[in-house]
Amino acid sequence: MLSRLRGVESTRAQSSELFSQVEADAVRLRAAAQSEADEVRAAARRDADEARSKAQAEALEMAARAAAEAEQAKQRADRVGADLREQRADLERREQRLTEREQRVLADSQALEQRVQEVEAQVAALDERTAALDELEAERRAILERTAELSAAQAKAELVAAVEEQAKREAAIRVRDIEQEANENGQARAREIITLAIQRLASEQTAESVVSVLHLPGDEMKGRIIGREGRNIRAFEQVTGVNLIIDDTPEAVLLSCFDPVRREVARLTLEELVLDGRIHPHRIEEQYEKSKAEVEALCVRAGEDALVEVGITDMHPDLIALLGRLRYRTSYGQNVLKHLIESAHLAGMMAGELGLDIKLTKRCALLHDIGKALTHEVDGSHALIGAEIARRYGENEDVVHAIEAHHNEVELRTVEAVLTQAADAISGGRPGARRESLEAYVKRLERLEEISMSHDGVEKVFAMQAGREIRVMVLPDVVDDIQAQVLARDIAKQVEEELTYPGQIRITVVRESRSTEFAR
Repeated sequence: MLSRLRGVESTRAQSSELFSQVEADAVRLRAAAQSEADEVRAAARRDADEARSKAQAEALEMAARAAAEAEQAKQRADRVGADLREQRADLERREQRLTEREQRVLADSQALEQRVQEVEAQVAALDERTAALDELEAERRAILERTAELSAAQAKAELVAAVEEQAKREAAIRVRDIEQEANENGQARAREIITLAIQRLASEQTAESVVSVLHLPGDEMKGRIIGREGRNIRAFEQVTGVNLIIDDTPEAVLLSCFDPVRREVARLTLEELVLDGRIHPHRIEEQYEKSKAEVEALCVRAGEDALVEVGITDMHPDLIALLGRLRYRTSYGQNVLKHLIESAHLAGMMAGELGLDIKLTKRCALLHDIGKALTHEVDGSHALIGAEIARRYGENEDVVHAIEAHHNEVELRTVEAVLTQAADAISGGRPGARRESLEAYVKRLERLEEISMSHDGVEKVFAMQAGREIRVMVLPDVVDDIQAQVLARDIAKQVEEELTYPGQIRITVVRESRSTEFAR
């Protein structure tokens, strides 16, 4: 028991010590907790002070922003208020204008209604007046029909015919005046240009013609030309293609051939044979070849000389040779090559006066009769043949057109073609340039008189100035002045269509009225 008590006391002592330790630990813990609590409180106080300072700064910043936004809102409100006031004033002005416009529209509408009423009243008055005039017109027409014994349709037809006749007469008078003025101005200018060209042209009055007569040193030479049993003359004609005519003409023989170049070759051949004295078939063939080459060289040289004289430098060699062949060709007694050179000079001078291309115009005039070099070899008009030749050798289309149109076989389209035609007419129509057979001349005069006499109102016809002017006397009571002008134009047109002639023919219609009284 005692041991048990001792154990209890021992336990109690241990418990007291344990309690004392616990109590000491509690005091330490309490002190530690108090210290931590003080630290936490101090940290919390610092955080609270910082939060308070931060909150105060943020509050101040927000207050400043709010004040700025309030100021901006006030400014915007002021601007909006000003805009509203301006818009309100604008609306008031527009309302005022609309009000004024409505008032004007209303006034115009009232005036328009009043004008409509006035117009309706005038229309009604016009209708009444028209009805009255229709009645008066019907009465007048009835009176006229009773007086003239004509219906309205007949009177209208006569009136229309009279008006048409008067209009035609006035138109003819007007056309005559215009044509007269144009002709005067145009003829004066054309006369000036042509006169200047002719004055500047230095050419022979009468061009040379090809002579086919060969003079012999004596009549005994005729027998040597004929040869034994005519063998020489037969060989000569067979080789040259030219007829050799030996007649009673003393000391001369005649060469006849349609080809002038072939005739010239034969003339040179016979001339050399006569000079040499040896005439036999073999010698004839040799001399013919030499003469042929000589004539070809002469043709080329003549063509080149023509180009140099005219001032043209470039041309196809074959075309130059053809041009030179025209040296031996004549037209109405006028040498064709000289005619072409003369025409080229005339055309170039007229082109210079008109401000055109002088070289092109000269080329057109120089080549316009080139077809005559082949008319004995090719069928057809020399104008169309020449145009085909020029086109084949690369000539300009303007040159080709001038060649084919210079005798009006093709309608004229260029000024160069017109000048070529004019130069051709001037060169061929000037006095002494061409010869004409008496028979053809007389036939042309007779035909001119027949054409003029075939028109109504013609009394007499006189051909004057060798057929270059026709005087037509008309009956004054049948043909008036206007009809005389028309008659002259009709006769000129018919002459152009039916006759061929160099130059131009003037048609003059003379209308003369005479009054005769006797004093007794």
